[in-house]
This record gives sequence, structure tokens and C-alpha cells, in this order.
Amino acid sequence: MKRFYFLFLLCAIAIPLSAQGIREGSAPSQTNQIRSESAQEVPLKKVVILTSGLAYYEHSGSLNGSAVINLPFRLNTVNDALKTLVLNDPSSANPSVTYQSENTLLQTLRSLSIDISDNPDFANILSRLRGAEVEISSYKGRIAGIEYRQSISNFQMANEPWLLLSTSNGMMSFGLKEISAIKFTDPVIEQDLNRALDLIALSRNSFSRLLSVNLPGNNRRNVSISYVIPSPVWKVSYRLDLGAAKPLFQGWAIIDNDSDTDWKDVELSLVTGRPSSFIQELYPPYYVSRPVLPLSIAGTAAAAVHENSAPMPSSAPAVAYDSMARTMSQREYAVETEAKVSGTIVSGGTVQTAAGTAAGGQFEFTIKNPVTLDRRMSAMFPLVESEIAAKSTLIYSGSGKYPRLGAELTNSSGMKLPAGPITVYDGGVYAGDALIEFWNENEKRLISFGEDLSVTASASDTNTRAVRSVNISGGVMIINRNLTFTKTYTFINSAASSKQLIVEHSKTVNTELVSPRANEQTTSIYRFNTELPSNKETVLTVSEQRPISESITLLPMPLNNLISYSSNQEIPANVRTALQRAVELKRAQDSADANVRDIDAQRNRLIADQDRIRRNLEAAGNQTQQGLEYLRRLAALDSEIDTLASNHEKASADARAARTAYENYLSNLNL
Repeated sequence: MKRFYFLFLLCAIAIPLSAQGIREGSAPSQTNQIRSESAQEVPLKKVVILTSGLAYYEHSGSLNGSAVINLPFRLNTVNDALKTLVLNDPSSANPSVTYQSENTLLQTLRSLSIDISDNPDFANILSRLRGAEVEISSYKGRIAGIEYRQSISNFQMANEPWLLLSTSNGMMSFGLKEISAIKFTDPVIEQDLNRALDLIALSRNSFSRLLSVNLPGNNRRNVSISYVIPSPVWKVSYRLDLGAAKPLFQGWAIIDNDSDTDWKDVELSLVTGRPSSFIQELYPPYYVSRPVLPLSIAGTAAAAVHENSAPMPSSAPAVAYDSMARTMSQREYAVETEAKVSGTIVSGGTVQTAAGTAAGGQFEFTIKNPVTLDRRMSAMFPLVESEIAAKSTLIYSGSGKYPRLGAELTNSSGMKLPAGPITVYDGGVYAGDALIEFWNENEKRLISFGEDLSVTASASDTNTRAVRSVNISGGVMIINRNLTFTKTYTFINSAASSKQLIVEHSKTVNTELVSPRANEQTTSIYRFNTELPSNKETVLTVSEQRPISESITLLPMPLNNLISYSSNQEIPANVRTALQRAVELKRAQDSADANVRDIDAQRNRLIADQDRIRRNLEAAGNQTQQGLEYLRRLAALDSEIDTLASNHEKASADARAARTAYENYLSNLNL
């Protein structure tokens, strides 16, 4: 029974002192061969590269007894390694992983009994160890301190450090430049010094980190270690031979071994798909801020209200997983652990000798033979080779002078193929390059790889508006029109043979296709198949319609606009007849309103004359001959104003009646 340990967040304990595979000045690869302390190898056996920029690495092999396996990772891959690392060791009950946390080297060095974190000189090291016992030649004593004495060196005064040592024979001093060897009698200081030097040596390469996997065990067993980390994406390039009796489609996978080690007999799989992936900062330590609360001293207890609770089901006792694991036997614990985690292990799926197999929502290609590839090298491997259904055609996408050379392909390879370039050959001659997006099984696709200069193309656009229907209700006229978009394609085939053409017409927003019937459509285009006879002109007209409506309030409409609508031949005859009657009523209303305005104008003119005559009368006096004439004229004007008042009342009544007739007619008109 296998046991799997998922390591999502590991605490920084310490870095091992043995770090095989690390070379000064080199960046260890994430795929370096893994070795244990006992030189037992756990080599790289499987690599799965995804088109999403990740790769799954699996090391597997045999171990005997306890082992510490060192995994070197580049610094930018550590977060992913911590997130995805999986261990499979059937005999190790207490595995662990230790590593040096980010920015902790300085803190670790300072925590040792001998601090060399700031690169101190010999005198400073000894000064920091005051009280420690040392041996110098045949003398043994404790460090009392360092003093500096002046001396002449190279004809200049200099301060030379001297070690003060407390011995059984009293205080002694030694010039440091005369001491050839010094030994600390305290083994802790010696161990810390060696550890500090090891840490400094391991940290010389700032671009890598070492994860040490500790696998305690007593017997020989097979183990595996896997993880997912960033990797160069694998690419694909295709070749298509249209000139073959049965068109041949061939694909090559291009992969890069960007590591610092060689791949030897590795099972290589390539996965196409788009899985969700993200980076979480698991490597640097995080500290959570906590509130500072006052001391809890005597006082009164606050009142509290507690909600009702439901009893726990008797069949499901609440037991912590850790304590449950401790109470189980080793076999029961292994079974329970596998049941909980084995379903989520990163895996390449079922590996078959076929070129490709489904892997969940993705598709996996497995190279049939083990792959050997030197470090920093790239390679091409056969991915697919299959006869496919292919038909040559021209493709015109609505613009340009020439249609494009193309082909209609059907993926009969039985595989889901990733996007990539296609190099097209026809009759043994290079014909051009094409591109294809992700290609599903049995899916039909068009590709184009050049222009056909023997066929010229042009396109023109026109728009028309036509009345579809007119409705009148409640004094509102609604005109429903069809807005028609017409695109005319003209092709002239000057070749000696006829050719097949596919026209890709971009859909106009919010329209419906009227004519002709499309052979195919996508979310954004219609496709029309047509034949181009030799030495002839071919015209294809595509029409699309969009319904539009116009709402018009008739009552305030000017007479001229109403006359225009009543004579518009696009409007149905019954509506035109009704509008003509409305025109008559509108004219009657406008005539009555004009009569009222004329009477108002006459009356206003007479009143103005009266005002002028009154001012003249006041100036001339009413007893003069001229004043008497003014009085006579005022009386005549009053008589005319009275007559106009009577006429104005009748004209206003006629205008109101005409307006009421017009408004009632339109309000009650329903067509």
C-alpha cells in the first residue's frame, strides 16, 4: 500500500550540511539527478511539459535505509516546488523537508556561538569569544581580550593586535601575526564554526535553494518524488502535403531542456490544454500582527447570550485527524492516508504507446521511446503523422485585391492538436505558411497560405431603407422600416480552369441574413461557397436586414410635413387616405387660426390709432376745430373696434371647433 505526503507549506528548520550536486558559480537545475547521503540515486524518470508554461517532474528509484535527498531549485521556482511537492515512500512514517528560508542566512549565522556574519578579521573573532578556552602550541588558556600595541612596520607606525590569554601560569600575551594555529577546546564552538562556513559556502549561489527531503526507513523500497515548476512551453510545427494522393499531415514537437543537467532515458510527455495555475508566496516567512490587550484582572463578567446547539451525530465522532492517525495501526494509517490524498496527485495520466491519449480536460502526447537530451539543448520529436481529408479552395475574407490560396481540412488524426504553424507543400513544391488554432478531433478548419494572382476581387457596400408597415393609434404614427445592408462581391477568374471559392462575409451587427443562404457560419462571419468559371466574371450579392422603427406624434406636426407623409408612396394607401383627411382638417384649423390672428391684428392697429389721436387731441384741445375733428375720428374708431370684437368672438369659436375636429379625428384614428 502506497503512502503519499503532500507538502504545501514547510517550516524552515535548517539546511543540511551535505549538498551534493552544488558547484561553485553554477545554478543547480530543478531536474538535477537526486542523490542521498549514502550515494543512492533517485534519477529523473519522467517529464511532462504543458503548453501553459509548467512542467511535471518525477524522480523514482530504490533506496535502502534512511536517506536525505537534496533537491536543488532555482530561486524563481521554489514557491511552485513548495506548492506541488509530492513524496511517495511506503516505508517512511515521518518524512520531512527542510530548507533555508529567504533572508534567514544572516539571522542563522548570528545565532551561532561564533558570529562570522559580517566577515570579521581574526582579532574580531577572538574578541567576540572572550572567556572561551583555546590551545596555542603547548599553551592552554581562556581568552581575556585583544589589545593593540604600536610598532614600526615599513617605516610607519602601526597598531598590531595581541591576544591576552589567561593560563594556569598567569596572564600571557601573543602577537596574532606570530600565531600559526589556534584550537578551540569547546566542541560546540568548533561545530558552529563548521556550520557557519557550510552555510556561507552554500549561499554563494544566490540563484538557487536546496530542499532536503528526509526519508527515515530501515529496508529497501522504491520511492518517487514529483513536483510542478515553471518550464519553457513546448511548441509544435506542422507540415501538410496537398499534392499527395491522400493529403499527408505531419506534426513535430519542439522542446527545450533549459536545465543544467542532461536528460537520460527520460519518459517525455507533452500536454496541450489550459489548466488554471497561479503562484503563491510560500517561500518567504510571514508574520501576523496581533493586538495588544490590557491585563486581565478582577472585574465583573459581561452578560452573554448563547445560541441553541444541535447534538452531534453518533455515527460521526469528532476526532482530530492527527490523533486519529496516532491511534491507528501503521497499515490502517497508510490506507486512510491514501484514500484522502491519492486522488489529487499530479500525474501525466495513463501512458500508452500510442501517440496521444486523453488526460482529463487536456490531451497528452507521450514520446514512444525514452528521451536523452543534453543540458541547454533543444530537440524536435515526431508528434503526429496521419492522412487527413483536405480540399483545396480559394478564400476571400471581404477585402484585398486577391483571394487567398487555402485548404479545407478535417482533423481525422484521432488527436486534439495544439495551435501552431503549418508549412504547406503542393506537388513537391513549397506553397506557403499557414497558422491554425487549437484543433479538436473531427473538426473542420480552413487554412490559407498565400494569394492567387490569377483571380482579382472587389467589394462594394450599399444601404437602403424601405417601409415595412405603418400604424396610427392615439395620435401617434409608427413607421416600421427595414434597413438593408448589401455587399456585392465581384471576382474575375483569368485562369484556364474553374476554381472553388469560399467567401467569408463579416456579420453586420443586429441584422439577419436575407440572401443568399450561407453554407456555414461562425459567431462573426457567414461563409458562402461559389464556383469561379474560367475567364468569366462572377458576382455574389449578400443582403442583411435590420428592422428599425420611427415614432411620430401627429398633433403638433406642421402642415407641410403632414402633406409630405400623405403623399409618400411608400406609405400604404389606406394610411395615405387617412392622412389626407387629416390634412384637410389641419388646413381648416390653420385657416381659422389665421382668421383670428387677422382680426387681432386689425384690432391692435385701431387701438394704436386711438392712442395716437388721443395724444393729438390733448395737444390741440377739444374746443378747437382740429380738436373737434379728433373727437369725430375717435368715435368712428370705437365703432370699428366694437364690430371687430364681435367678429373676433365668432372667429375664435370657429378656430376652437376646427382644432377640436382635428384633434378628435387623430385621437380616434386607429390603423
